[in-house]
Amino acid sequence: MSARADGDGAGERAGSELYQNVTCPFCGLLCDDLEIAREGTALKVLKNGCPRALAGFQRTLPAAKPMLGDKEVELNEAIEGAAALIGNAKLPLFGGMATDVDGARAMMSLADRACGVIDHALSEAQYRNLKVLQTSGWIMSTLTETRNRADLIVIVGSDVHKLHGRFFERIVCAPQVMFKDVGKRTIVFIGEGLDTSAAKGARIGEVMTLPCPNSRLTEVLGVLQARLRGASLHPSDTLPPKRTGILSALLPKLRNHAAPAHEIAGVKLSDIDAVAEKCKAAHYGVMVWAPPSLNFPQADLAVHLVSEIVKDLNVTTRFAGLSLGGNEGAPSAASVAAWQTGYPLRLSYANGKPEYDSYRYSIGRMLAENEGDLLVWLSSFTTDLGPPMTRIPTIVLGTPGIRLSQPPAVFIPVGTPGIDHAGCMVRCDNVVSLPLTNLNRSRLPSAADVLAAMERAL
Repeated sequence: MSARADGDGAGERAGSELYQNVTCPFCGLLCDDLEIAREGTALKVLKNGCPRALAGFQRTLPAAKPMLGDKEVELNEAIEGAAALIGNAKLPLFGGMATDVDGARAMMSLADRACGVIDHALSEAQYRNLKVLQTSGWIMSTLTETRNRADLIVIVGSDVHKLHGRFFERIVCAPQVMFKDVGKRTIVFIGEGLDTSAAKGARIGEVMTLPCPNSRLTEVLGVLQARLRGASLHPSDTLPPKRTGILSALLPKLRNHAAPAHEIAGVKLSDIDAVAEKCKAAHYGVMVWAPPSLNFPQADLAVHLVSEIVKDLNVTTRFAGLSLGGNEGAPSAASVAAWQTGYPLRLSYANGKPEYDSYRYSIGRMLAENEGDLLVWLSSFTTDLGPPMTRIPTIVLGTPGIRLSQPPAVFIPVGTPGIDHAGCMVRCDNVVSLPLTNLNRSRLPSAADVLAAMERAL
């Protein structure tokens, strides 16, 4: 079902206006060069919009009223009703977190005050990175560094063109870069069914593909690492000295695989060797992946192998990783958690101080195992990220039209950052925060203001 949208909660905006250099909040790239026209409450992307931006900015915003059960109420009454539920809860769960920096700060403050647990809706994908960062570290690039320096870009298991419609346009195929010696770029795709159509133009040289199923991505990456280290896959061969760990554990599996020795996961060994030579010859190589795309068991192993390959290559050349993804404000939420507590998300304030546990405080797991007695869900960007079905009461702060699996105890329509109010967000490479423009589409309140009012009402 959709949140009720038969009132006038969106408000009315008269006149028209043109906005330039607008930041798009609908994917982790945060492209900041859009041109948007507003006519009344309708927005139109005039320049530099991708399909995701068009869908986000140009969506017709239905009117919506605050709801207390099945009753339309004023905003203050809905806030008081939500605060009463939070105050009576023994272990409230604060999820979704699809918001900007201010919204994330306010939600963490409320979770702290209410002694609750807080987690982002997309944290499962984030943990494919965090597990590697926590255990072995990595060497990373940024969007700007990749655009200006990379002469080799290896895209691993991620349909980047589908997830981030302007990544190739703005980063990979950018017609102008800071350094003239970059030359033509070699692009390598590792994975099955990846859209390679955007890898074209004057900036692009050779395009190579290693078409393996994502479920066997770790095998291909393991062989690539082995070849870069000078190892052979012949059963009678042994690893070079001091080559242990994941590589030594993976090679016996590869050697005993039913596939011929010249082929791994459907990929010719000669093709993997050709990619290895390109990596060794690169002046500045970047391995790119999007954690949401690596949706298979032990996907963090693929990220670990990428990170280890990058470390190995830095002995003789310059190489780095670049993680994309970051939709629904996930980098902003993770950054706020780190700034304020020193921990990633999946935090509990039940003991009066922040306590971190990536398993115990996963809200998805807690709901599945009937832990917690109230869910507070925030989703202010798209209609798709509605709260999961649950047996406990739900408070939803959402964009009008958000898909709801069941009627919430309280529903409060909130504005979208970068459309209905100003704000800032953290980009997917976690090094840049960008300002969001108020396009004056509606008078909907910001999530930060609503959450702060709830906290005051406790």
